[in-house]
Amino acid sequence: MHALGWGEVEIIDCDLGASAAIGSTAREGFERILSSVALGEVGIVASREASRLSRTDKDWCRLVEVCQIFGTLVGDEQQVYDLSYLDDQLVLGIKGTLSVIELKVLRQRLQEGQEAKARRGELFKRLPVGYIRDATGEVAFHPDRRVCEAVQLVFAKFREVWSVRQTFQWFRDHDVELPANPICGTRLVWKIPSQSLIRDVLRNPFYGGAYVWGRRPVETLLVEGRLEKRQGAMRRADECRVFIPDHHPGYIEWATYEENQLMIRRNSVNREADESMPAVRAGQGLLVGLLRCGHCGRKLHVRYWGARGTHARYLCKGDYDDGGQYCIGFGGALVDRRLSQELLRVISPLGMEASLRAIEELAAGDAAQRAALTNKLKQLEYEAQKAFEQYDAVDARNRLVAAELERRWNEKLQETEIVRQRLSNLQEKRYSLCSEDEARIRLMGENFAKVWNSDRCPPILKKMLFRTAIEEIVVRTDAKKETLQLTIHWKGGVHTQLEMERPRSGTDTATPMEALDIIRRMAVRHGDDQIASVLNRLGYPTGKGKRWNQNRVATARHNYSIPGQKRALPDPDRVSLSEAARVCGVSHRTIERLVEAGLLNRQQLAPRAPWEIRRSDLDAEPVRSIVQRLHRTGKLTLQGGCPEEQPHLFIEIKGDDNARHHE
Repeated sequence: MHALGWGEVEIIDCDLGASAAIGSTAREGFERILSSVALGEVGIVASREASRLSRTDKDWCRLVEVCQIFGTLVGDEQQVYDLSYLDDQLVLGIKGTLSVIELKVLRQRLQEGQEAKARRGELFKRLPVGYIRDATGEVAFHPDRRVCEAVQLVFAKFREVWSVRQTFQWFRDHDVELPANPICGTRLVWKIPSQSLIRDVLRNPFYGGAYVWGRRPVETLLVEGRLEKRQGAMRRADECRVFIPDHHPGYIEWATYEENQLMIRRNSVNREADESMPAVRAGQGLLVGLLRCGHCGRKLHVRYWGARGTHARYLCKGDYDDGGQYCIGFGGALVDRRLSQELLRVISPLGMEASLRAIEELAAGDAAQRAALTNKLKQLEYEAQKAFEQYDAVDARNRLVAAELERRWNEKLQETEIVRQRLSNLQEKRYSLCSEDEARIRLMGENFAKVWNSDRCPPILKKMLFRTAIEEIVVRTDAKKETLQLTIHWKGGVHTQLEMERPRSGTDTATPMEALDIIRRMAVRHGDDQIASVLNRLGYPTGKGKRWNQNRVATARHNYSIPGQKRALPDPDRVSLSEAARVCGVSHRTIERLVEAGLLNRQQLAPRAPWEIRRSDLDAEPVRSIVQRLHRTGKLTLQGGCPEEQPHLFIEIKGDDNARHHE
C-alpha cells in the first residue's frame, strides 16, 4: 500500500480465525472498519480477496453501502473499485455473492463429510478412557490391564451402591485412582476422580458398546435481540442423529447401561418432573418409587407423619394441584408389612445362596481396593525401574543431567514405598471368617424372615431388595375405598394379584368432639397456647391420650380446618382478669367480688377460659366510684349496684384484708 502512495496504513487482523456464522460472536475488526469508514477516516479498504471481508451477505452489503456513501475505495489483488461507478458496484456485488456461496458450499461439504463418516461409525475426536484404536483402525480395549480394571470398577461399584455420589465417595474415601484424558497431551493421567468424572463414565453410551454422534446438538437462540449459539440438552443415546448399537466391545451390556441410566434419572430430583422420590434413602417407607396409581397412572409419593416423622403414608395427589382432591391415600405400615411377606415368600428359597455370596464377599474384604493398589504398585515398580535405567545410562560426570534423573528415580521409589505400605496395611486389616461366623451366616440364610424383621436390618437394604425383585406395583381401591387391590409386576415378567383392607385411622385416635367445640369457640380470639391450657385444666386429652400444647392445638385446627392463631389477638375493647386488675390498680380478688356482686359484667367462651371484661364497664358507674373509694379509704364498699330499699350483701371489708388481697 505504501508503494501505491498511501501514507498511513493500518492492518486489522483481529478477525482471523473468528467465525462470522449466525449466532457467533461479534467481529470486532469488521465493526472497526465500518466505524472508521463512517467517520471519513479511510480512503481505501484493501484485502487479498472479497471473501476475507464479506464472510456473509449482510456484512458485505453493509460495507459496500458505507463505502459508497463516504467515497471510500475498495481494493483486492486484481484491481481497485470506485463504488460511485455502477460497473464497479456490479462487479463487487458479484464477487461478494460468489465468495459467500463458496464459503457456504465448503462448509456444507465439510459437515456432510463429517456426518457421513459418523454414520459409518468412524468419526472419533478422542476415544473415552479404556479404549484405543488398533493397527487396523478398529476400536479395542486398552492394552493396559490396570486401565481396564479401573473402568470396570466404576460400573461394579455403581451397581453395588446405586448412586453416582456414593460411587464417587467410595473412590475418594479409599483413595482409589482412575485414569483420565488430560486437556493437553495424549498420555493418561491417574488421579482421584471427581464426581463429574464418575458421572461422565456412567452416562457415556460408548462403554455400552454403542456409537453415538450428535448427542448435544448446537441450537441458535435469540437472546436480548442477538442470535447466540448454545449447546442443547444432552439427548438419550437412541434419540441422537447417529446411533449404532453393538459397534465395538463394551465394558457392560447395553441392557445394563439402560438400567444404569434409569437409576441415575430416578436419583435426580431435578431432571424430570416426577412427584415420586424413588432414590434409595433412609426413610421408613419401603415402597417409595414402586407404587403407581391404578386410576390416574401417577406415581405415589410418600409423606412422613408422627412425632418423630417416621410414619409413612403413601399418596397420589390426583388433581389436588388444580383444586381437586387426592386420588389415593393410605398408611404405609400395613402395606409395607403385607408386601414384605409376599417378597419373603418369593426370595426365601434363595436365602442359602445369598448366604454363600455374603461369605465370599466378607472373605474377600476390600478386594477391589487391594486390586487397584496392586496394579498401581506394578506400574510404579516399572516406572521406577525405567527411571533407574535412564539414570544408569547417563554419564555420571554430566551432573546436570544425572542429578535430574536421580531426582526422578527417587520420587518413583518414594511413591512405590507409599503404595507398598498401604497395601501392607490392608493385608493386616483383612478379616478372615472363622467356622462359627460361617455357620451364623448360613443360619441367617435359612431364617431369612427373622433377619428381615429384625430391628438391625436397615430400611435401605430392604428398599434395595424390593427394587431388585419388583419392577412396579399398581394399586387401586374399590368404589367404597375400603380395600386395596395390588398388582405386583416382578422383574421376570410375572404378575401377582393381592387384595387387602385399606389402612385407615382408628376412631380412638380422633380428637374428642368436646375438645373440638372448645377449640372452635376459643380460636376466634384466643391463641393456641391459651386453648391448650384450658383443655388441660378441663381434663380433655388429645386423640392419642397426650396432654395438649401449642403445636398439638395448631395441628388439630389444621386437620379440621379451624381458623386461628398461635397467640391471642390484641383487643383494645376487652381485657382479661389480670389486665382489668392492673388497669384499675386493684387485686384479682377485688375484680372477682365486683363480678360476684353483679356490679361488673364479664364473658367466658368456655369453662376455665380467660375472662373477657369490657374497658367501658371498668370506667362506668358504679365500678369507678367503688374503685376510687377503695384507693382513698382502703376499704372495699360495694354500693350502687343494688336498689336503695334492698339491703347490701357486703357493706365493707376491712382495709387490712383488702390490702392483703391487693398485694
